[in-house]
Amino acid sequence: MNLGVHHLRAIVAVADHRSFTVAATHLGVVQSSLSRTVLEAERRLQTPLFRRSTRRVVLTTDGEAVVAVARGVIEQVDAGLEHIEGYLAGTRGSITIATLPSLAATLLPPVIRRYQELHPDVVLHVEDDLSDQVAEHLQSGRADLALTTDPENSKDYVVRPIAEDSFFLAVHPAHRYAEAGVVNWTDLQTEPMIAFGPASSVQQAVARALRDAGVSPATIVRAQNVAAIAGLVASGLGVAPVPGFVLPLMRFAGLTAVQLVPQRSRTITLVHHRDRPLSPAVRAWVDVVDQYLGAQPQKLPGVHWIRPEGRLGS
Repeated sequence: MNLGVHHLRAIVAVADHRSFTVAATHLGVVQSSLSRTVLEAERRLQTPLFRRSTRRVVLTTDGEAVVAVARGVIEQVDAGLEHIEGYLAGTRGSITIATLPSLAATLLPPVIRRYQELHPDVVLHVEDDLSDQVAEHLQSGRADLALTTDPENSKDYVVRPIAEDSFFLAVHPAHRYAEAGVVNWTDLQTEPMIAFGPASSVQQAVARALRDAGVSPATIVRAQNVAAIAGLVASGLGVAPVPGFVLPLMRFAGLTAVQLVPQRSRTITLVHHRDRPLSPAVRAWVDVVDQYLGAQPQKLPGVHWIRPEGRLGS
């Protein structure tokens, strides 16, 4: 048996309109062509689907069964074609974005909101993880894009800076540095420090800053997430150097943030793998990021937004 979708559409149209003439008009074909298509289908099925007379067209029992199946097939085909059309137009499909937890909570939400307004049928997945895992998601192809710190080995990636966030010292409001205008990195030599784990992009930047300042704090308590860091600092157990995108996530703890000098910052980048072309939906996402950066992004302490100069992947 070898029936095409055009055979099924012809059969269903005749069944719906009970007339070859009306069905042909509905399909936009001439009646003789429609009649030949239905006859060809009956020949291939080796059974009549309609009883024809000068007055009416009636489905046979076999015709009723064939039409029931044909409707389902046509619905699936039409849905698939619509999905393909939407995919090529960037209005359907899915996107997976790998990012750091602080960026998932601060940078992404307004961009996602705008993207969903424009492309409500695209499914978004956010993989928030430590920087090493973000790089792994991108390398393996599990993620289409990454929002992360500047990759150390960027030869495999197309990398575009979109923001920089400088570092502050988060302290208990009663701490002696709470009223200071600025705190020098060298002042941290005598301070018990609350630090992120070594796999965190924050701690990697902090470690470089401390090393450059010749500082090696005597006491370090480590935690893995922002809430734990904030809670430990709020308990008066130490101080924590944190970048601008992290500060909003620590507000619940009532901490004071003091600028660290000399200024150190992370570069936040939009990254995709050089060997994997961007799907239309992903390109539409990049367009929304450009629109967001080109307008008036939310103001965050210590965050400097980098306006788009060229498209990612161009």
